[in-house]
Amino acid sequence: MALRGSDPTRSNDERRDQRLHHEQAATVTLRPWTTTALVVERGGGDAELVKQAETQRRLRKPREAPLLPEPHLESRQTAAEFQLDDGAPAERRRRRGRARRDDRMPVVDPATEADRREEEGSVADSSSWEVRDLRCFEIWGRKREASDGVKEHHHHLPPPLHPPHPSQCTLPPLHPGPSFACYRTITIVDACPLPYEGGNPSSSYSQASTSLAAGSDPGPSLVDFHAVIVVEMAATPVSPLAPGLPCAEPYIRSTPNLSHRRSVLFNSEPKHFNHAFISHNVISKHPRASTASQDTDFASDGSSTVAIENDDVAGSTVFVIRARNRIGLLGVITRVFKVLGLTVQGASVEFEGDFFVKSFHVTSSDGKKLEDVEDLERIRKSLMEAIDGVGDTSAGLMQAGGRGVVVKKSVSGLESLGERRAKAEKMFGLMDGFLKNDPMSLQKDILDHVEYTVARSRFNFDDFEAFQALSHSVRDRLIERWHDTHQHFKKQDPKRLYFLSLEFLMGRSLSNSVINLGIRDEYAEALSQLGFEYEVLAEQEGDAALGNGGLARLSACQMDSLATLDYPVWGYGLRYQYGLFRQVIVDGYQHEQPDYWLNFGNPWEIERIQVSYSVKVEAVAYDNPIPGYGTRNAINLRLWAAKPSGQYDLFYLFHCLVADDLPIGLKFQESYNTGDYINAIVNRQKAETISYVLYPDDRSYQGKELRLKQQYFFVSASVQDIIRRFKDVHDNFDEFPDKVAFQINDTHPSLAIVEVMRMLIDEECLDWGRAWEIVCRAFSFTTHTVNTEGLEKIPVDLLGSLLPRHLQIMYDINHRFMEDLKRKIGQDYSRLERMSIVEEGIVKSIRMANLSIICSHTVNGVSKVHFELLKTRLFKDFHDLWPQKFQYKTNGVTQRRWIVVSNPGLCSLISKWLGTEAWIRNVDLLAGLQEHASNPVLQQEWTMTKTINKMRLADYIETSTGVKVSLDAMFDVQVKRIHEYKRQLMNILGIVYRYDCIKNMNKSDRKKVVPRVCIIGGKAAPGYEVAKKIIKLCHAVAEKVNGDDDVGDLLKVVFIPDYNVSVAELVIPGSDLSQHISTVGHEASGTGSMKFLMNGCLLLATADGSTVEIIEEIGAENMFLVGAKLHEDPQSGDKPARGVSIQFIRVVSMVRDGYFGFKEYFNSLCDSLEDDKDFYKLGADFSSYLEAQAMADRVFVNKEKWTCMSILSTAGSGKFSSDRTIEEYAKHAWGIEPCRCPF
Repeated sequence: MALRGSDPTRSNDERRDQRLHHEQAATVTLRPWTTTALVVERGGGDAELVKQAETQRRLRKPREAPLLPEPHLESRQTAAEFQLDDGAPAERRRRRGRARRDDRMPVVDPATEADRREEEGSVADSSSWEVRDLRCFEIWGRKREASDGVKEHHHHLPPPLHPPHPSQCTLPPLHPGPSFACYRTITIVDACPLPYEGGNPSSSYSQASTSLAAGSDPGPSLVDFHAVIVVEMAATPVSPLAPGLPCAEPYIRSTPNLSHRRSVLFNSEPKHFNHAFISHNVISKHPRASTASQDTDFASDGSSTVAIENDDVAGSTVFVIRARNRIGLLGVITRVFKVLGLTVQGASVEFEGDFFVKSFHVTSSDGKKLEDVEDLERIRKSLMEAIDGVGDTSAGLMQAGGRGVVVKKSVSGLESLGERRAKAEKMFGLMDGFLKNDPMSLQKDILDHVEYTVARSRFNFDDFEAFQALSHSVRDRLIERWHDTHQHFKKQDPKRLYFLSLEFLMGRSLSNSVINLGIRDEYAEALSQLGFEYEVLAEQEGDAALGNGGLARLSACQMDSLATLDYPVWGYGLRYQYGLFRQVIVDGYQHEQPDYWLNFGNPWEIERIQVSYSVKVEAVAYDNPIPGYGTRNAINLRLWAAKPSGQYDLFYLFHCLVADDLPIGLKFQESYNTGDYINAIVNRQKAETISYVLYPDDRSYQGKELRLKQQYFFVSASVQDIIRRFKDVHDNFDEFPDKVAFQINDTHPSLAIVEVMRMLIDEECLDWGRAWEIVCRAFSFTTHTVNTEGLEKIPVDLLGSLLPRHLQIMYDINHRFMEDLKRKIGQDYSRLERMSIVEEGIVKSIRMANLSIICSHTVNGVSKVHFELLKTRLFKDFHDLWPQKFQYKTNGVTQRRWIVVSNPGLCSLISKWLGTEAWIRNVDLLAGLQEHASNPVLQQEWTMTKTINKMRLADYIETSTGVKVSLDAMFDVQVKRIHEYKRQLMNILGIVYRYDCIKNMNKSDRKKVVPRVCIIGGKAAPGYEVAKKIIKLCHAVAEKVNGDDDVGDLLKVVFIPDYNVSVAELVIPGSDLSQHISTVGHEASGTGSMKFLMNGCLLLATADGSTVEIIEEIGAENMFLVGAKLHEDPQSGDKPARGVSIQFIRVVSMVRDGYFGFKEYFNSLCDSLEDDKDFYKLGADFSSYLEAQAMADRVFVNKEKWTCMSILSTAGSGKFSSDRTIEEYAKHAWGIEPCRCPF
């Protein structure tokens, strides 16, 4: 609280009279102090006084973390959250946080402070140890000194790392006067907030106690003093101004509760206390208790109010503020007065339950009351905006003080009101504007980052260094929107979605970011003037390898749509050190190498070393802003990295160092020599392996254990972060489902359900019924599985060894569910066994899908076909029990990534013919292309755009594989994860058949053949031998075909290595035909087909997954269908009633007989295609597949028809945007509303 400062033009006597005028209203307010120590200071005479330790040094130097056990982590987490939401880099935020904590401290009379500084003494320090439930008093003011001279009071501190001995610590008589003669136990500590769980609060803690003796007041001489003392909790409340005496109404006007923070008004007599400011704190983290409310006329509905009283006899205007008590709010209010050039003459505080009523006596700078009505209203509005906006930011500010104590130093007192106002206006003026986006400003920002971020000379830097500077320049603009978005979310406090996924295949971020920010052309122009090409720099960026296949890319698309549609969302995932492996092809064989995607840093992430949670190891946050298109909203994707805690090692080292009298250096040398240092390094490596690799190989027990650790590490850190953020604003968990929605993306994050139950029951002390209701209302589950073999199961033995408490909760959930189910369906033990969470068998396991269904309020399929599979096959028993739970939302992809970013030529063409760019946000407008599909001008432009994209792809193929391809050929593409059910093997056998036909043709017939470039790409799982053999067969066939002069350009086979998002952005726009030929009943959705569809690529596909809905949108006549329909083949494991064609037998025999070499190696692959072993029906569908290929050849020759089908494909792709998917989820599953950040 800021007390009135002295006018520097007044004499010393006038200033003394001014201070005496305010002695009757000394104000005490609470603040969580975390560090106290002693310093000897002399003023006036020889009296030595207590002062806060190292006030100046600790303003500038961050302090080492105290050596505390695990409960201390809560304070760091809260502090870290503020720094996240503010979004500044860590070191800059720490400096700013110290400055803001400085602002919260009381402003002392400048003259008093100047006198005190002139007589400043030496500084001593104390060590760090733990305390609980103490009172911390900070006293500012004057003390009368005895007329005959006070004997010198000595205050000694022991050396660091040693607790003080009681005989070494005595304090002066801080409260003079014979009526206050008493003794009071005090403690000098270095403390941090810790939970108070009852019992003796001072037991089992290192602390020193000493007697505080009160003295007399025989004379008028004044002595400056500033004291910080910590007083032990007493059973009987005492007056802080009169240690040892019970509290009485004249001294304390609220009932003190020693385990809760209070603000108290004291009435002190002039002869005892002058211009005093006392800070009082109880170190505790218990929730605030309600006290008897005062008689007020304010609203009681929980809203904040600011009332103005202008009839005060003291000649000041009184601002009466009623608001919910929040840490740091007092500092915010006083800063508002300071910025407006006002002076706080005095203040008082009263309590009404969880609310406080603060009365501030305020004058203008010349000491007059405020009369102008407009000025008063402006001040009132400023106060209301500050109170409403402080939110949990203030909590973060105050908790940020947990690393040290900051004391406000008074300014010189010589500044005029105009100078202070000019400084404030300049500061806010600098912060109020946004970075400019004109080419000149962009060039300056890029060059500044070259010199100051990349640390290169602006006269000598290469393309990669230019890319780094460019990325940081773009990130600066992302962070502006990111800050505004989260501040807006805090102010509005909407229900937030927390999207949990172990995979986010984000790809490159530069192009997507500049397009969503709307400044792509400006950057291109700025770089061009600097001598760089934007496209060249964009190619310098590597892919963020944080996922594998469609599920991961789906999560990335959904995050883009969530940001664009203005939903309040946080995404959570893991920051894999290596991500998915890098695929290297050697002699046709796949080899896996680590993908060192972080070797050169990631310019988009913001490391939050202060945001960490203990999950056996430390989970450290890395934040990635996700911008929306056409909006200021930018949401956050928070990724967790595992780091060694080191806490217990340090605690052990501390005890070793102080255990005996050996010198510290000698002890450390002994510890080093015994190998503890090496063990520490090994433990660090073990800790970091948790987030090293995406999906560790789980064929071994160690692999299963690592995967479980990875999953729990992810969900525990995320849940702790989510609950902490909720508690920053809310104190009633009944509101939790109304403010928090969890989305579980497949079963990998399903442990989050159990973790929330554990935290609610064990840490928040909720009963089972209440916790269960909260969980069931908060979680929504989406499954991507189509068969029971793919459902995740975790062995009970493994869970019991790593997570015994979670296993117990799972058993409790299952027991209650089984008992309830028996009452509904009776003794149907077969059905009970199928629906149980626990699977009995040779290996007793937990069915994570069953757990997710039971505990979620909605269960979502990802396509209409998938929904039918869930109802009739996969979860039939659950659907019969809870049909209202089951829904489906067909997956989608974002048109911004897959048209605007990857196919800019097509983007411009669409906008030209639709006459608007609004389709980028409202993709349904693409249907307007249907009326132009037959227009020859559009067809010509469409074909030209496709040719340009094919040229880009052909260049990439030649660069990466050495194969030169013809642009006149049909680019026939199948790129996706290599798996038997995706049937790349059938595609290769089709290529073999085509090659065999061409070889047996005469020259005249070969002229009629439609030339093809068959492109295959994808990665096989490291342990999937069959998939690796398919890759080898593709290369063997390619080597044979591409080297055959008889075939020439009529057929080329290309395998694209290391297929990823960036490669897909080249392949998809340049494709003519795309194959999606999974076995019917095995594809849940298939988002790959949607990306090709948007880019005008024709589909050759089976009626499976989302293809069924694509048929409904564009018509079967505009695509080429393969194989059986789902109703014709309802059971995917049964052989269909049709024979194997002679063509299929022919091509399989060519492979088996060694026509392409490696006869022995491919034998097992051929064996899997025989009769009843052909589980994925390659033989049954091969004839249909060849017919569809022949139809594609015939249509490709007719360029007009082919182009018309291509345009209609794009026009019909609107339904398959992730924007539509997200809107359906928000309305029917999550219950969230848009929260658009205003411009």
